[in-house]
Amino acid sequence: MTNTPIAEIGLVDYHACQLAMIHGMTDMLRIAGDLSEAHGGGRLRISHWRLRPDGGMARSYDTHEGQGGTPAVLVVPGALIRPLDADEAAPYARWLLDRHAQGAVLGSVCGGAFVLAATGLLGGRPATTHWTFANAFRDRFPDVRLDIDKAMIDDGDIVTAGGMLAWTDLALRLIDRLLGPTVMVETARYFLVDPGGRDQRHFGSFSPRLTHGDAAILQVQHWLQQKQGHGVGVADMAAQARLEERTFLRRFRAATGLKPTEYAQNLRVAKARELLEFTNSPVDRIAWSVGYEDPGAFRKVFHRIVGLSPGDYRNRFGTTQRIVA
Repeated sequence: MTNTPIAEIGLVDYHACQLAMIHGMTDMLRIAGDLSEAHGGGRLRISHWRLRPDGGMARSYDTHEGQGGTPAVLVVPGALIRPLDADEAAPYARWLLDRHAQGAVLGSVCGGAFVLAATGLLGGRPATTHWTFANAFRDRFPDVRLDIDKAMIDDGDIVTAGGMLAWTDLALRLIDRLLGPTVMVETARYFLVDPGGRDQRHFGSFSPRLTHGDAAILQVQHWLQQKQGHGVGVADMAAQARLEERTFLRRFRAATGLKPTEYAQNLRVAKARELLEFTNSPVDRIAWSVGYEDPGAFRKVFHRIVGLSPGDYRNRFGTTQRIVA
């Protein structure tokens, strides 16, 4: 290729990373370049970067070989099984920190957020990762404002995407930034991807923190699980923990990241999701079975936590014959 690219997007290719993201994002960005050229615009340079034996980083793939320069954007994919631990992430984090200091925008997909957080750049800032990694992420990086409800968080110089396929959202955001909204929409149409993005909370399940080390709160959590979160109040929980109510509220929030009422609501909604997916029970009956006497209140809580109405959730994820809710 002879045309000078508008910008270089580098994808970090490490051992056991999600290759589907590496190759899928490369394909999407190249198609975007084709569409941009059709409108008289420019292309993007896409490169893959690997760790050398000497600890440095080098391009292992480059759509514009021999042009030199440094990437304007660097994206870290997730791993298929588990995020990189601190020692594994360290050499990538140092390199990314240096590139960020030179003006590069940093991005991550899924567990790649662990590598970005290892740079220290996410301290006090919002970020997202795959919902199954939420507790591990909070334990390692408690100063990051983690929001796993979001499929993507664009914080200017750092963009994090949550689920394993959220690389499509990240790629479209970068295309929008660098090639413009027209090319972004045409690329989304070509790949049959919704350019409006998605909400990760539609797919996640409630995964409470259980490794916080507070035995009294853990006992209450197990007790709440047995009761599926309904029929108990804060006073009952405090009594179960054998703590004064104010002390219980403070320790419960510190251990779980949620107020006791929010925690109980999440347990109820988790059960409701299961019933919506696998039964044909009317929504009002499901509301009653998970502890809500007022179906309207249940619908409001369900929508706040899941981002969909119970009827919409059933239509999207139900495995039995659909009914009107």
